Amino acid sequence: MKIIDLPKTVPLFPLSNFIIFPKTTVPLNIFEPRYIDMINDAMKSDKLIGIIQPKSSTNNQNLDLHNVGCLGKITRFEETEDGRYMIDLKGLVRFKIVQKVELNKKYIKYQVDFNNYGHDLNDKKEELKFSDLELIFRDLKTLFEKRGFVINWKDLEKQSLDEIINALAMASPFSLEEKQVLLEAENLNIRKNKIAEILRTYTHDVFNNTTIQ
Repeated sequence: MKIIDLPKTVPLFPLSNFIIFPKTTVPLNIFEPRYIDMINDAMKSDKLIGIIQPKSSTNNQNLDLHNVGCLGKITRFEETEDGRYMIDLKGLVRFKIVQKVELNKKYIKYQVDFNNYGHDLNDKKEELKFSDLELIFRDLKTLFEKRGFVINWKDLEKQSLDEIINALAMASPFSLEEKQVLLEAENLNIRKNKIAEILRTYTHDVFNNTTIQ
């Protein structure tokens, strides 16, 4: 897939406390009628929706959104007996919102710009150099153990470098503001460095026996 193949407008699913990164797949439970409608429309077309984080929690149409979100493709769809949709969404490429599109729907749609994020679509796999991530893995393991999180590190290490960095960025118990910073990081190397930078503040708290909130 290339940028030229991507839609110029995207239906947006604003989710508080949730971010998806390129090359990661997440399950979603859809139950609000407006987003049921959005998924129905997406399934009839390109199966693409955008995930973006609102800056504040509100249910109205005039959401104050962060500027950067991630386009995802529905790769699994299942309807439950009570009418909910269970989907898997694979992150493809980040976008910057440009302008809201007037739409006779209860969900929102935006004109978006992918031009700064074409490298998200690069399928080239980078060879994992464990030394590049050794300190990050060590500090994350400490933080995950402190929080009671469980990750299959051996399986994670078998993935490509970009998949590992993005998976760790999404799964790590960072604040949503910190995850938004990671999402907006220009490239993989910057994201890796920002993870290490954030981790230093958390591990400082751990080693000083303070409580991590």
